Amino acid sequence: MITSNKNSYELTLKAITKDSNVNSVVIKEAGVATLVSEDKTIYICLDPKTDLEGLKKVVENFVSSNKYDLNVDLNSFVEIFENKEETFQVLTEAFMFWAHQVVELKKETVKQKSYDLIFDAKYTSIFEESEVKIEFVNFARDLQDLPPNIGTSVEIANRIEQKAKEIDGIKVTIYDKKQIEDMKMGLFLGVNAGSHIEPRLVVLEYVGDPSQKRTALVGKGITFDSGGYNLKPSNFLENMKFDMSGSAIVSSTVMALAKRKAKCNVISVGLLTDNRIGGKATLTESVVTSMNGQTVEITNTDAEGRLVLADGITYAIRNQKAERVITVATLTGAIAIALGRWFTGTFSKHDGFYSEFEQAAKSAQEPVWRQPLIKEHLKAMQCSKVADLTNSEPGREAGSSTAAAFLDSFAEEKEYIHLDIAATADINRRGRAPMTRTMFELLK
Repeated sequence: MITSNKNSYELTLKAITKDSNVNSVVIKEAGVATLVSEDKTIYICLDPKTDLEGLKKVVENFVSSNKYDLNVDLNSFVEIFENKEETFQVLTEAFMFWAHQVVELKKETVKQKSYDLIFDAKYTSIFEESEVKIEFVNFARDLQDLPPNIGTSVEIANRIEQKAKEIDGIKVTIYDKKQIEDMKMGLFLGVNAGSHIEPRLVVLEYVGDPSQKRTALVGKGITFDSGGYNLKPSNFLENMKFDMSGSAIVSSTVMALAKRKAKCNVISVGLLTDNRIGGKATLTESVVTSMNGQTVEITNTDAEGRLVLADGITYAIRNQKAERVITVATLTGAIAIALGRWFTGTFSKHDGFYSEFEQAAKSAQEPVWRQPLIKEHLKAMQCSKVADLTNSEPGREAGSSTAAAFLDSFAEEKEYIHLDIAATADINRRGRAPMTRTMFELLK
């Protein structure tokens, strides 16, 4: 639990440097914490040259091993670094993130320690904004961490709806299978065909300023991805419960913006289903028709995320009149090969929109890296003999870019950005809800 300026606990965490004049028993090594009982203080030594990523890591390491409820003297941390407001924001959000009680279904769980953050009044507005952002980052993480037998499409839709109803100004619409059929979302339904659990299309709308461009955030929500008839081998089935991360992230972003009463015009579109094998499952080489009329040959049933997103983009543009679209998805293994876990892969042909997004990512302290998106990538997806598109390019060239080109072909020339979070959505079997903060910064 995080509180602020209550001075609630007996012990206080205070930052020092190796030059600080403190009790001689304090170990002055960067990152090392020393408890001095007579001072009722834990001193943690910091190097003033530590960058913001390093500072996040210090907080992570401390919180993961801490055994006490603590006051945290954030002023002592901030004074060590030059960019004080940015440092304050990073520290505040790091404590809120790492002190969160994550989903555990064990018979006995370890309760996270509590922290009361102590800081000057001049930082109050930063704290309040970070508090809202991280509340919904943590909500998305909780959805990510649900095991797939609990976190079904129906259950996740219900949890998003319940959370959204706590916030003024949000319109919640949840479409069931019959309604999805009525909208002719053939790609989405093709992925769901093998499941005994109905799909759900979860739409949150928030209009804080109707004069702003209407922006749609479209999230992949595959609650478990078996690969379908292109069945994944056992080692690739690990962490497939996180394939719904995009839907959790886009829904949480809209809720955060609404709770903060941001001056924006935004909707989220979450497309929730699992991808299973079954008597009615879509077969490889089937041809299905998308909501916008394009036909797609399913050359790989394990390239299902782009199918649900394509129908989601069409819904956002045609039914919700979106002028700009961002898709968020754990889409391709290829992005992990290209960028590792250090960057979210980003794709766009619209330089102005992307420039805004890139600045927001910098403000949010979320590393992104722009990838190529050229006409040849789309041509690679137009190789089917029987349909307008194939859902999986032949060969192994530029897999992330060709997937992005497939999606871009449904964007109807609207401003469009695609975020491939396949390598950043989760780390060590825990959800991280990447890009929630960046999209909040972009739209707030």
